[in-house]
Amino acid sequence: MPQTDRDVIRALAARVMDLAQQPVMSERARLWTALHDLRGERPMVLFETWSLEAFVTDDELCCQDPLWRGVEHQLRWTIRHAEEVGDDLVIEPCWRLGWHITASGYGIDIQSVGAADSEGGKHAYAFNHPVHTPADLDALSPRTWQVDRTASQQYAERLSDCFGDLLPVLLHGSCTFLPGLSAEVFRLIGNDNLLTWLYDEPQALHRLMAFLRDDRLAMYAWLEREGLLGLNNNSIIAGSGNPGYTTALPQTGYAGTARLRDLWVWMESQETTMISPEMFGEFFLPYLAAVGNAFGLVYYGCCEPVHDRWTLLRQAMPNIRAVSISPWCDMPYMAQALGRDYVFSRKPQPAPISGVTPDWDTLRQDIDATLDAAHGCNLEIIFRDVYRIHGDWPRLRRWVEMVRARSTARV
Repeated sequence: MPQTDRDVIRALAARVMDLAQQPVMSERARLWTALHDLRGERPMVLFETWSLEAFVTDDELCCQDPLWRGVEHQLRWTIRHAEEVGDDLVIEPCWRLGWHITASGYGIDIQSVGAADSEGGKHAYAFNHPVHTPADLDALSPRTWQVDRTASQQYAERLSDCFGDLLPVLLHGSCTFLPGLSAEVFRLIGNDNLLTWLYDEPQALHRLMAFLRDDRLAMYAWLEREGLLGLNNNSIIAGSGNPGYTTALPQTGYAGTARLRDLWVWMESQETTMISPEMFGEFFLPYLAAVGNAFGLVYYGCCEPVHDRWTLLRQAMPNIRAVSISPWCDMPYMAQALGRDYVFSRKPQPAPISGVTPDWDTLRQDIDATLDAAHGCNLEIIFRDVYRIHGDWPRLRRWVEMVRARSTARV
């Protein structure tokens, strides 16, 4: 490792540890825990920055080695978010790593093609949708998984040798669990088949959902048997932008090795929003619930509205703890339905804060509507899916401060 790279990484790691040890971090962790324990004390606020273009640019990186440039990028991202956004991000005094895990395919090759927009952004992509007819399902085969423990441990040791004395490196295990069943259906058969098979090929759709359910359950059972799970009741993202702090996990009987029932899982079904609640309940929900109920707690939803199928979801997955309330949700209805029994995880509409000039009036109205509807709820407000703000980082802090000021005024 070049000495110049080592010096850069160590300086950044020391700064991350300095931030992690600030008293505000432990206080935020306490407040997140209270919220997810369903005794929230105030609205928690996050602005997700990993999706922002050029939040950390290549020009800012000093390391020469590609591996250390990647580590440097992560360290600089963490520092910039903590110093410039001012939200309720928690930085923990460690550097978490996952295991090096690979998987075989389904026997059918899913290919994607990306495209750049006029400004060079690469957010759009399309799939080849390899399954065209029910007969094509015969080509599907169960996946297998492998872990390279040696490579995982060597990578952890390499990072620890560089900066572990400043910021401990923890080989933690798998962290965020997003089964993505309906998303995989879309990738395999496409949107047209997803809609028409409900009528024309119902047995084929059930067969595909059962295959994907069994695939996910087999993968998670393998992770559990191999001791590759890691607790996610901490700063790890447990749901749609949501950190997993809670005392409800791990469950009774935990003896140091995580089990599925000690973890959060993030269940969602954005691809089925155009399907009636009844058809959703028949063709998709039983398979989602079989996976979700294998875990300790469920964070449900992402961008889809859930108000028209909330009763079905609640009955099928009694371990739901937090619910994503997207811009397309009926907020007053969901606030009344959730009450203090769940976390009301609000997602503002990205458009007003995106682009060259933010629409502060619309953003203010959205905050007020959220605070009015969710008054008395266990509320978190998480801004996600913002991609381009042309380097105007101060608007992130301005939005956070506006949320805090308006929520404080309502107390």
